[in-house]
Amino acid sequence: MLGVKIHAVAHYVPPRVVTNEEIGTWVDTSDEWIVQRTGISQRHMSTGENTSDFCVKVAEDLLKKSGLTPDDIDLILVTTVTPDYLSPSVSCMVLGAIGANNAFAMDINAACTGFVYGLSVAQKYLVSGQCRHIMLIGAELLTKYVDWTDRNTCILFGDGAGGMILSGDSNKLYIEKLHSRGAMPITLSHQKVVNPFCASDREMDYLKVDGREVFEFAVKSVSENIGELLITAGMTMADVKYIVPHQANRRIVEGIGKKLKVDISKFYINIQKYGNTSSASIPIALSEMTEDGLVGEGDKIILSGFGGGLTWGSVLIEL
Repeated sequence: MLGVKIHAVAHYVPPRVVTNEEIGTWVDTSDEWIVQRTGISQRHMSTGENTSDFCVKVAEDLLKKSGLTPDDIDLILVTTVTPDYLSPSVSCMVLGAIGANNAFAMDINAACTGFVYGLSVAQKYLVSGQCRHIMLIGAELLTKYVDWTDRNTCILFGDGAGGMILSGDSNKLYIEKLHSRGAMPITLSHQKVVNPFCASDREMDYLKVDGREVFEFAVKSVSENIGELLITAGMTMADVKYIVPHQANRRIVEGIGKKLKVDISKFYINIQKYGNTSSASIPIALSEMTEDGLVGEGDKIILSGFGGGLTWGSVLIEL
């Protein structure tokens, strides 16, 4: 399949950092308890910025790094489950903010697999020749949907965004395996929630997670999915520089590694700094990896997501 060329990657997280110790002053928990069960030490949380604000910062950084102008962008895709409004879409708000006058825009909701689904959509538009340059951003403001009295859930999530600018490249490898299933271990329940970071009098839906079911689903489905991907590509894990998984829980990533018989060092993990940022987690990770020089031109990596819906999928790309 026609591959993609990544012209630039970037990410943004809000400056407010909330440690496990601070959360322990609100609910009955501790740093040791959270780290042992999730691998999370801290997370970034918005104190007023919305999802579109995150996206605009990433978009401006992408344009600066790529040397492209807003008029060069043909399509803006934003993957999110936490848009500012039902309408307009976050992608349209980004389009207007950066002045991408030649582009069209759409949002994609595939939960924590959103960025992988977005990459799949982008690749199809590039294959068709309809688009030359696509801006793809994953962004979430999950903390506005957190019940801060639920110690099992409030410890998990953080806010942020990451993205890339893509074009088609026939010399690059691209293989994908995407799946969905109708089941809901990750749900929204309606109840008034007091959010200490974003004051609001509104009744909000909050995230409720069945942790055991998510763990079992993710370890089994993602390990099988990555195995299928490698078979389709005619490759082994030795051909892959890194697996970049959705950062949901360190234990899940370790479980996937054991299933695949792959050392944990093959997986890039940064959940300790950001928590679960849903569809933003993979592009944030890839942006960090690029900044730190861990990946470069010609490296083969697997991006693998899993989340509510249920949705899951992996993409093998050559940088």
